[in-house]
Amino acid sequence: MINKVQDKVQEFKQQTLPRAQPKMTQQQVKLKDGNFIVNVPLSKEYLKHVEFKDGEEFTHLRYTAATTDPDNFCSKYKLRQTELGRKTRIAVVCTMYAEDDILFTKTMSAVQDNIAYLCSGASNGKGWGEDSWKQIVVVIVSDGRSKVNQRTLDVLSVMGCYMDGLPRASVNDEPVTGHFFEFTTQVRVSPRLVTRFGDDPAKEERIVPCQTLFLLKEKNAKKINSHRWFFKAVCDGLDPEICILIDVGTKPTKQSFYHLYRAFERNPNVAGACGEIAAELGANWRNLLNPLVAVQNFEYKMSNILDKPLESVLGYISVLPGAFSAYRYQALQGEPLKMYFKGEKPHGTNVSEANMYLAEDRILCFELVMKASHQYVLKYVKSAKAETDVPSELHDLIKQRRRWLNGSFFASVHAIWHFTRIFSSGHTFVRKGMLLFETLYNAINLLFSWFNIGNMYLSFYFLFNIAENSELASCTQGITSAAGIDPFYPYGGAVSAVLRCIYISSFIAMVIASLGNRPEAIKTVHIVFVYVFAVIMAFMLFMGIWTIKSGIETYVKVHPEGLSGFFQYMSRVQNFRDLVVSGLSTYVLYVLSSILFLDPWHTVTCMLQYLVMIPSFANIVTVYAFCNIHDVSWGTKGITSAVVLPSVKATTNDKGETTATVELPAQAKDSDEYYSDALRKIDHEAAHLLDRKDGSGGDDTTDDDFFKQFRTFVVVFWFFSNFLLVFIFTNPWVNSKITSAGDINPYLGFLLWSVAALSLVRFVFSTIYLMQWGVEYMQDR
Repeated sequence: MINKVQDKVQEFKQQTLPRAQPKMTQQQVKLKDGNFIVNVPLSKEYLKHVEFKDGEEFTHLRYTAATTDPDNFCSKYKLRQTELGRKTRIAVVCTMYAEDDILFTKTMSAVQDNIAYLCSGASNGKGWGEDSWKQIVVVIVSDGRSKVNQRTLDVLSVMGCYMDGLPRASVNDEPVTGHFFEFTTQVRVSPRLVTRFGDDPAKEERIVPCQTLFLLKEKNAKKINSHRWFFKAVCDGLDPEICILIDVGTKPTKQSFYHLYRAFERNPNVAGACGEIAAELGANWRNLLNPLVAVQNFEYKMSNILDKPLESVLGYISVLPGAFSAYRYQALQGEPLKMYFKGEKPHGTNVSEANMYLAEDRILCFELVMKASHQYVLKYVKSAKAETDVPSELHDLIKQRRRWLNGSFFASVHAIWHFTRIFSSGHTFVRKGMLLFETLYNAINLLFSWFNIGNMYLSFYFLFNIAENSELASCTQGITSAAGIDPFYPYGGAVSAVLRCIYISSFIAMVIASLGNRPEAIKTVHIVFVYVFAVIMAFMLFMGIWTIKSGIETYVKVHPEGLSGFFQYMSRVQNFRDLVVSGLSTYVLYVLSSILFLDPWHTVTCMLQYLVMIPSFANIVTVYAFCNIHDVSWGTKGITSAVVLPSVKATTNDKGETTATVELPAQAKDSDEYYSDALRKIDHEAAHLLDRKDGSGGDDTTDDDFFKQFRTFVVVFWFFSNFLLVFIFTNPWVNSKITSAGDINPYLGFLLWSVAALSLVRFVFSTIYLMQWGVEYMQDR
């Protein structure tokens, strides 16, 4: 009985207070050029707490029922900033799907903090000042009226950027495609849902006005369509210098906008830039207790320390993350945006192009750098930082990486295949040489990624190529199980055989599980095999350390005098030398480069989790991605029914004016009650944040027969080429011809030295970038 009462109390706490609907009154509205545009005064409850009270942008919410597509919006409508004659330096777009109020306020409050920093004078001048908020426009685009989170609308209502009762279904029988709400807000709602006004004595700093445009799309049409609305409907009218793209859920630090803008300001050839994106670790880094978060944190950190700096120095960053990036608006015009928006339409039976446009931001980056007769480059800005939420469940991670891996693979093939466009660009001779070098570097990495599963197994096979006796060892070119050589003696041969059997059977199981199953349906299976491959990787790490340890012990016995002959010994003992060089060039360089970037803690807290997950990424995540190459969907999170909206029917009055009689939210006392109720609702949500439970829906995928046929061909070829690689280098006859007894397999040596060479390239260019960044940092002080 007590449990039932507790459940009822918990259920009550989790309930969301219904948003109060405004009282409606019938009003006659003039239609200008047949457009339904209304300006609704905001509540006095709002106005009495804010600094600026004069001017319609501060006192009235403007609603526009757009009936055009994004490309034709500017020919029919004008935004407030255009009417006010303001020059826009930065246009920020925050795209969302069904993100809740917590994720929305995390991003929106951070955006407002960035605007406040630019207006504070703390940015060393550089053309920014107290009124610089007039040069920044924040656009919030929600992908579909049926998908928008109702709690997020509550927050927007409190900010004065949304009001129920305004949206319309059609205007003179023309269906509404987008609902525009324009308002310059002076309210900041924190991620804890604490509302701060300009007159709040508890506020940490001044709340500056924020020119906000909330676009609620009528239909869900994917994120790329949201960007079309932003670039074509908004930016074509405002003509901003810089466009900053942020996904709702990403939280930039308060100086990030300034540092991104400075990158464009320093170099007029910078067409795009991105900052450092880090995994959200939570209070006291508690999220790192989840090994999946730890692994992703390590990946993000090393990418920001080694990969992005390398690409930035060479001038072509393969992908500016859509979650947090910036572009020069003029550079986007023409072919870049045209190619980018190709991802919005279905691709028929061109499966490779459909997969390529799962990573449409990679296509945009390629088009910018290769733009004919231009010298555009892309820049990594270390000082601009943002944190984002990463998948904490294995099935969510697998779904995310399916899109990332398939999209990046085909986009990389596209970029490498069209490398000749380097010569039609306007880059200098030196820059063209750097871009050609980067193309070769990317081609090598792409080749290694194709043979990833084969190389992973061969690394395991060579480390555990232990035979029971010398006869078997001569057949397999392995080592004979003996005391001091085999750490599992006298069971080394049996341990090797058992682990090999487990590895192969686990891989086959993952292939079967990946064909026709959603990750949610087999998440227990995936979790089990993650542990299996983690154990296998632990054995591999142990064998690598044992081999190095044995080599050092042998050296000490042979050379008791010390280190004088160590390098000569390394040149003679091939397996010891190759393992030491590979280990130093990867793990030691990870630590060294992280120290140089003054950010070493992920190597302490996350490296071990990353290492043991390496086989799982190859044999579970990559296998699932390729086995589902036919699925080119982004997935949906469940569809809710949208409220039926009223329509607008125009008539001509006695004066010849086009008018419409419609019901609009009441003013005066009724609007005060509506706003006060919205505030109470936010306070209620803030009080019960800890009582919430997350819920998620399923994913809808496409099952076209042709796409599946293409998937079959690609996967068969992928498996066959990897199996052929494994067969060649595990075949006794082949091994007897290329390997002498006791020597390391040449292919393993090739793998280890390739890893060492690629790591050295990354480290060198990372160091060059760090020196460039240091110079820029000193110049800005």
